[in-house]
Amino acid sequence: MFSFCVDPASLDDLAWMACYLTTGKHMAIYTSVFTVLLLLAITAPTALAFGFIGASSARSHFPPLSWIGKAYIAVVRGVPDIAFFLFFVIALDQLFEWIRHEIKCPDWTDSIWQGNDFVVCDIAKLPLGNAPQWVHEAYGFMLAVLTFAIVFGAFAANVLYGAMRAVPHNQLETAEAYGMSRRQVYWRILVPQMWVFALPGLSNLWMVLIKATPLLFLLGVEDIVYWARELGGAKTARFTDYPHGDWRMWYFLALLVFYLLFTRVSEIVLDKVMRKLTHGQATLAGEAQRKAA
Repeated sequence: MFSFCVDPASLDDLAWMACYLTTGKHMAIYTSVFTVLLLLAITAPTALAFGFIGASSARSHFPPLSWIGKAYIAVVRGVPDIAFFLFFVIALDQLFEWIRHEIKCPDWTDSIWQGNDFVVCDIAKLPLGNAPQWVHEAYGFMLAVLTFAIVFGAFAANVLYGAMRAVPHNQLETAEAYGMSRRQVYWRILVPQMWVFALPGLSNLWMVLIKATPLLFLLGVEDIVYWARELGGAKTARFTDYPHGDWRMWYFLALLVFYLLFTRVSEIVLDKVMRKLTHGQATLAGEAQRKAA
């Protein structure tokens, strides 16, 4: 905090605003931007891994595994995202507590379901009641990451499954004719080529994932939407040294600018990746590059 911020009432407008924007609570909204970026950095590759496993399972020649993969894609894509976001947080939390309960409290005789209540022994609760605040926040963030990864992994699986089917089948047959095993054809021919067909769909999914980060607010994580609403609401002099009216419009306008800039940077990066992947490929984008050259 700057030294001239000791008495906000004596400041001019510019100094007052500088002090207001550097209070401890405003540092929280700046930190929450890092929370959103961290969520995207962890969730994107995790969801892609879920999607790759789901697509590979759906394509499997082993019927039960194929049914599981196709069911995962169909069920998650067929239910509104908000329902899954609220369901998975509760379900994952109870699953983890049930596992800990079975390990740490083997002598427990009562049912863990008591009416509508889910009751486990105290040492099985996650996190523990005496755990530091950062542990509670980290645990909530982990549940959010898993929830995002499971939901968006299903959409990624659908994109990758379609991309696998788009790879020319005659190339796979040629590889088999040269003596490659099914595993070699999968990893050396199919997987390297499918990314060209998958990237447009994955690019759209990345944009949707960016726009879905405000759902962290619904999952109990104090993200930028939470702090924009909290800090932008009207504040009276009785409760703060920096009273102001309802400024939520300006806070959410700042969020609008943040997300627009973020998506624009993403478009530029993804466009460069697409040009690199399609270089020399027998696709419309690759043919356009060849003619331009």
